[in-house]
Amino acid sequence: MPNLLNEILFLFQRLNWSSVVDLFLVTAIFYMVLVAVRNTNAMVLMRGVIFIILLLTLLTSLVNLPAFSWLIKTILPVLLLAIPVLFAPELRRALERVGRANISNLFMRQEKLNVQQLKQTIQAIVTASVRLSARQHGALIILQRVDSLEEYERTGVKMNAKVTPELLLQVFYPNTPLHDGAAIISHNQLSAAACVMPLSSSGILNRSPERQMGLRHRAALGISEASDAIALVVSEETGSISIAHSGRMIRRLDSERLENILLAFFSSEKTTEQGNLISRFFQVVKNKGKLEE
Repeated sequence: MPNLLNEILFLFQRLNWSSVVDLFLVTAIFYMVLVAVRNTNAMVLMRGVIFIILLLTLLTSLVNLPAFSWLIKTILPVLLLAIPVLFAPELRRALERVGRANISNLFMRQEKLNVQQLKQTIQAIVTASVRLSARQHGALIILQRVDSLEEYERTGVKMNAKVTPELLLQVFYPNTPLHDGAAIISHNQLSAAACVMPLSSSGILNRSPERQMGLRHRAALGISEASDAIALVVSEETGSISIAHSGRMIRRLDSERLENILLAFFSSEKTTEQGNLISRFFQVVKNKGKLEE
């Protein structure tokens, strides 16, 4: 025991500012990697890789196996090169998050939305969502914020129409040409309908005990992971209303809570103020047990 304490004391004596910064950077990199693969299928793959590395390390260090040790040392560089291939989706998502950081927004002028038009648009969306929920008509509505959704608009049908409850009800009426896909709302207009959204690779839906979360919910989570947009989903099976943002989903919303959430996302004048307001709102919802990861 005294020897162990002496060794720990010796390590602390050798610490300096550069060592602290070095340890902090290594810890930050590992933390960002774990955050990037959290709630994804890559987490299971990473566990398998770590288990194999630990097992091989124990075998080569505890048992004298010259041929096996040579083989491991030979193929290890190849395995390191294969890691970017195995974790390509997660690495791409992490780089997209970095690219969507607010640093780029410092050089862009943030347009102020007309408050009255904004409230009318949100009320129209809420009214349509409640009617769709009562009729159990499935719907996926994407509300653009800062990130452009033009590439997804090109996959659908251009509308450029005023947002009204009647129009949204008609778009998502079953068996109509535009009902199968997402409607994108940008700058208080219905920009496009029947748009194709990226599906989420997150494991959140797989861990859900309920079975009503299908492709619409996966698409809502997918677009919320790929952009800062707000995705509103109406379940075709249960009529439940949900909202997805930043890879998280709030479910079982009524009209009042839905309107308050949308106003919290869009009523702020500055992007930074929006981010702080949204973070506080999600924290309140989480404390109430309504946020499902």
